[in-house]
Amino acid sequence: MQAPNQIPMNDLGRGYARYGTDVERVALETLRSGWWINGPRCTSFAKAFASYVGVSHCIPVANGTDALELAMRALRCAPGSEIITVANAGGYTTTACRQAGLVPVFADIEEASQLLSIPSAVDALSERTAAIVVTHLYGNVVDVGALKAAMTEAGFAHVPIIEDCAQSHGARGNGRLTGSLGDIATFSFYPTKNLGAMGDGGAVVTNDPELAETLRHLHQYGWSRKYEIAMAGGRNSRMDEMQAAILETILPRLDELNAERQQIVDRYLAASGRKVRFIERNEGAIIHLAVALADDRDGFRQHLSSRAIASDVHYPVLDVDQKGWSDLPARTSPTGLPVARSSTSRIVSLPCFPGMTEGEIARVADAIADWESS
Repeated sequence: MQAPNQIPMNDLGRGYARYGTDVERVALETLRSGWWINGPRCTSFAKAFASYVGVSHCIPVANGTDALELAMRALRCAPGSEIITVANAGGYTTTACRQAGLVPVFADIEEASQLLSIPSAVDALSERTAAIVVTHLYGNVVDVGALKAAMTEAGFAHVPIIEDCAQSHGARGNGRLTGSLGDIATFSFYPTKNLGAMGDGGAVVTNDPELAETLRHLHQYGWSRKYEIAMAGGRNSRMDEMQAAILETILPRLDELNAERQQIVDRYLAASGRKVRFIERNEGAIIHLAVALADDRDGFRQHLSSRAIASDVHYPVLDVDQKGWSDLPARTSPTGLPVARSSTSRIVSLPCFPGMTEGEIARVADAIADWESS
């Protein structure tokens, strides 16, 4: 039970209070239409979101993990081939690999940004590599251009790049939005995301018309037309009309909501110092979570708790250390995972969501400042 004056990690009700009238209107329209799957709302949202990201095609699906799996299948990643990824991003890419019969290969990360280490990823490339997944973690942005250049120099220009944009809606790299930087990209619209539905949802986006056409088959059983399966590897992964209507209603507010999160973290940054070091953001990054490294994380979290401030850890267990996957095939980059391992005991997330009050932001900033001076 949350204390009456506790600052939560998130409060989705505040967003609903802000734009609930518009959401209720489109929800009622959708319910009354009698068309709740594969209808005009999904078509309209897909067009709007593709335009926002700056790509030609958007295929709405049931959730972000399905999006990752379907992207891998659309790239024709052969079962048993390898997908290079990071081990510190919550296990979603690894889950998709397992579902598609692929082998995750874990590269290390950069300490300051907590993003994929390009040298480690390049060292992990082999003749079995089917794709690299770059996760734009916490709203930060992997330098996809630099990764492509390094892969080309190493003789692997043919290996496709999948962008995992589940935490980077609206972020930019080299002036372009994430989702338009690689060969294919995936999004989650889980309720706490920067663009969040009121339920589950996801999407795959691409500029490649052949990949898009393959995805349109795969996300609905592999059908070429109703009840006729033309392609193996298909599944039932559809966004419902209600979520599409809600997402299209919130989409025009996305940049404003992102700016609000940035303003919150700016306050935290001004109060932080040596003991609490917020991750460094690349140019064009947004804020999904307010993430810092604290050498005495447990002590810092207790300090926050004593002031009725919630905190969390994203993410406490590396994919490579998950017990449920211990007997399944995997590989680690030759460089190992020293930075990822050293980060798991220090990473900490603080409250940061649209609708936080001035008083709440000040309380968190004051708690950081007091911890720094203690």
